[in-house]
Amino acid sequence: MDSALFVRPADYADAVDAAAIVMLLDAYASDPAGGGEPLSTYTKEHLVASLAARPQAFSILAIDGQTPVGLVNCIEGFSTFKCKPLINVHDVAVLASHRGRGIAALMLAEAERIGRARGAVKMTLEVLSGNAPAMKLYRRIGYEGYQLDPSMGTAQFMQKWL
Repeated sequence: MDSALFVRPADYADAVDAAAIVMLLDAYASDPAGGGEPLSTYTKEHLVASLAARPQAFSILAIDGQTPVGLVNCIEGFSTFKCKPLINVHDVAVLASHRGRGIAALMLAEAERIGRARGAVKMTLEVLSGNAPAMKLYRRIGYEGYQLDPSMGTAQFMQKWL
C-alpha cells in the first residue's frame, strides 16, 4: 500500500469531495460492473445534494496523494429482526488504474468503523455473480450469502423500477 494513499469520510459540503464523488461514481457506472453507462446529467448535478439531504447516507473516499481513486457509498437501513441499524454498502468503486491494491478493503473497513459507531448490527451489499474479484474480496473480509434457514436457501437480490 502506498504511504500517500488514505481513506476518509467524504464531506458532502466540500466542493472537491463533491466533484470526486461524482467523478468516481460516473467512472463506476461507465464500467461493465456498474452497468456500462455514464451517469445522467441530472444525477451528476443532483447526486451529492441528494445524499447530503439524507442523514442516513455517508460516503468514503480513497485518495492517492491528491487524486481521488475510490468511493464507497453507504445508506443506513434498519434490521427489524435485531431492532438495530444496518449499513447497506450501495456502491464500491475503485478506478481501474488502482485496482488490486487493497483500496476497496480499506474503504470497507472505514465504512464498518462508522457502522459500528452508529450502532449497526450488520453490513449488507449486493454484487454481480460474475464479478469474481469483488466476490473474492468480500468473502475474504467476512461477507457471505444471506440466509436464515439453510433449507430455505440464500436470499436473492431483486428489483422493480418505479
